[in-house]
Amino acid sequence: MTALATPPATTPAPERPAARVRRRSGAGRTMRGGKLAHALLVVAVLVSAFPFYWTIVAASRSNAELAAVPPSLLPGPNLLRNFEAVTEEADIGTALLNSFIVSGSITLGTVLCCTLAGFAFAKLRFRGRGALLAITVGTMMIPPQLGVIPLFMVIAELQWVNQLQAVILPGLVSAFGVFFMRQHLVQSLPDELIEAARVDGASTARIFWSIVVPIARPGMAVLGLLTFMAAWNDFFWPVVALSSSEPTVQVALRQLGGGYVNDQSVVMAGTLLGTLPVLLVFGLLGRQIVGGIMQGAVKG
Repeated sequence: MTALATPPATTPAPERPAARVRRRSGAGRTMRGGKLAHALLVVAVLVSAFPFYWTIVAASRSNAELAAVPPSLLPGPNLLRNFEAVTEEADIGTALLNSFIVSGSITLGTVLCCTLAGFAFAKLRFRGRGALLAITVGTMMIPPQLGVIPLFMVIAELQWVNQLQAVILPGLVSAFGVFFMRQHLVQSLPDELIEAARVDGASTARIFWSIVVPIARPGMAVLGLLTFMAAWNDFFWPVVALSSSEPTVQVALRQLGGGYVNDQSVVMAGTLLGTLPVLLVFGLLGRQIVGGIMQGAVKG
């Protein structure tokens, strides 16, 4: 009688390291917030959006309706009428055009110059790099009001008073932008890419345009939005350097609602017109901005 051969015991296949890491860390699973987290988010959204909603309500009401107690929380029928009053009291069309020229020029110049300087401080080796970076960052501690008189003397000597270049040129480079792009490129640009490009014979300019700019695009989008908002909302230096005949939006808004009784509804209508371009820019650059903020938050 022939004995049946028992099959050999099979050993389980070794578990992959990636699978063990994924199982231990919980990677791949979507984390869901509880009801408390959702409630806090809803409250935060409502608190953040209410000032803009109240601007719309105030811009669509009359001054007497805004003074009523309690005030109405629903938009009214006077929005177009208040917009017409804005155009009559201030040259808002010229102001919007000037603000687009000033803010767009400052944004393009700041993004380009700060990306170049950030790349140099992050990846290039040259004598005095640390000292120059420390001086650049140190200028952020100086109040900008201290440089108003010397700056005005310079533009007066150049005969740029009441001209847009008097507002554009001083804002083409910022110490914050240089430091921001330097930190962004330190984290997101590997040294191996630059070394490989050097081996292939690429020049520094070719490396910047072909390697640095595509990698730095999210950070450039964030810096561009912050710079555009700062230039668009700037009031102090434009009101010093420009006249009422060539105003920016913020300078033109101070001409609204004048008279014995300040018409707050007209002021709010002008404020609404001045806020819409910023929202448009955020809508166009929203994905790049969120990607630039989140880049580097999770490593590995």
